[in-house]
Amino acid sequence: MQRVDIKNRKASFDYFFLEEFVAGIELFGSEVKSIINGKASLVDSFCYIEKGEVFIMGMNITPMGSFSHEPLRKRRLLLKKKEIKKIERELTDGITIIVKKLFSNQKGKIKVEIAIAKGKKNYDKRQSIKEREISREIRKIL
Repeated sequence: MQRVDIKNRKASFDYFFLEEFVAGIELFGSEVKSIINGKASLVDSFCYIEKGEVFIMGMNITPMGSFSHEPLRKRRLLLKKKEIKKIERELTDGITIIVKKLFSNQKGKIKVEIAIAKGKKNYDKRQSIKEREISREIRKIL
């Protein structure tokens, strides 16, 4: 089976990660097939808690073939109740749950890495750019 590794690269630029979790995701067969073929996007995806369950919205999985699915439907994340309660306690003003990565584990199961995150201000983003350019220059020299 092919390895899946789809990242939300914009997330680390826009947010500070406070805590990370790995969760399973409830998918249809056609969605799994699309993800394995790399036809998924995490841009603008986020998570929310509803009735004691965590859902992901905005994750685009491109339909394949005649047995199609809705590309932007809400998908349930599979987390333990203890983890969901911990996430609920952490959520306050300015704190959100974002999707960092979609990947497959050693057994071939598709997992989602989510993070409790706080948004960066513009000056924080400039600092991140500066640090990235400095590390790039150091790598060039070495």
